[in-house]
Amino acid sequence: MLQQMVRPSPISATVDFDAEGVSHGFLRLPYSRDDAAWGSVMIPVTVVRNGIGPTALLTGGNHGDEYEGPIALFDLAHSLRPEEVTGRVIIIPAMNQPAFGAGTRTSPIDRGNLNRSFPGRPDGTVTEKIADYFQRVLLPMADVVLDFHSGGKTLDFLPFCAAHVLADKMQQDRAFDLVRAFGAPYSVKMLEIDAVGMYDTAAEEMGKLFVTTELGGGGTACGRTATIAIRGARNLLIAAGVMQGEVAPQPTQWLDMPDADCFTFAEDAGLIQFLADLGDRVEAGQPIARIWPTGRTGLPPRELCTSRAGLFTARHFPGLVKPGDCVAVVAVEIEGA
Repeated sequence: MLQQMVRPSPISATVDFDAEGVSHGFLRLPYSRDDAAWGSVMIPVTVVRNGIGPTALLTGGNHGDEYEGPIALFDLAHSLRPEEVTGRVIIIPAMNQPAFGAGTRTSPIDRGNLNRSFPGRPDGTVTEKIADYFQRVLLPMADVVLDFHSGGKTLDFLPFCAAHVLADKMQQDRAFDLVRAFGAPYSVKMLEIDAVGMYDTAAEEMGKLFVTTELGGGGTACGRTATIAIRGARNLLIAAGVMQGEVAPQPTQWLDMPDADCFTFAEDAGLIQFLADLGDRVEAGQPIARIWPTGRTGLPPRELCTSRAGLFTARHFPGLVKPGDCVAVVAVEIEGA
C-alpha cells in the first residue's frame, strides 16, 4: 500500500537557523490577493546562535490583539547579542502576522484562530499553513517554548506566567521551574477550557518545555506589564541555560486552576457591572457581577455568582457581554509552591 505523500510547507525562511551570530529576516508565505497577485505574508523572525546548547523558541502575537509579548520580543530581537547566548534563540514577535497587523484576535484573511489550528495543513488556509510550519519545522528544533499571551480586547488578567499540569511529571516540574524563574507577580498551574488544536498542546505532546503568560488585557499594554514581559523573557532564557547571566528573582504568588468551577459564564446578553475587582478574594456563591438588560429600563439585572472561593484572576472586557462569554475566573491561592 502506497503511503500518502506529505506536502512540503509553502513557507520559506530568509534566515539560516543554523548560522552562527544574529540573523534577521522573514518567514515568507505566498499569498495571492486582490492587491498583490504574487503577494506574500511576511512574518518577522530573528535567530541568535552561539555554539552548542539548547534552543529556545519565543513567540508572541499568536492572537493579534495581545501586545506585551510582541513588545518584549521586538525588544529582545533588537538587543540580544551572540556572546550572551549558549545555543540558539528563535524570536518571532508576531506568529499570526495578518492578525497582528489588523489588531484582531483572529486572521482577517480567513478568520483563523492560530491557537486553535494545530497541527495545521500545508495545503490549508493561511492560518493552517502557519500552524503547519510551526508544527513540522520550528517546534522540532526547540527544547523550550515561551508563548506570550494577554487578554486582548475581550479579557483582562492579573499578570501571570503559567504552565500546564501534565501526565509527564518531570516535564511538568521543569516547566514550572521556568515559570518560577520568569518572575511574574502571579504564577499559575493552568487549566485550559478549550485545549483542542492549541500550540501549547502541540509543543507538550512533542515533549517540549512549554511556558505561557497572560499579562493584562483590554487590547493594549501598560508600562508595568511590558516590563514584566521584557524581564521575564530574559529570566526564562537564563534559567533554561540558553542565555548567560543570573535570574533577577521576583516575588510571585502561585495560583491553581483545578477544575471548571474556576470559570463563570454569562447566560444573558447585556451591560456588565462587576461587584469585585481583579485581585480581590471572593467566597463560593458570592455575587461577582450583574448583567443589566439593555433593551428597556425598569428590568432587574441577572446576578452571577462564583462557584468557588479564591482570587479574582480574570474578567470580561469591555462592558457588554453575550451569552456564553466568560465573565470571571477565580483561581485558588497556593502557599509555598
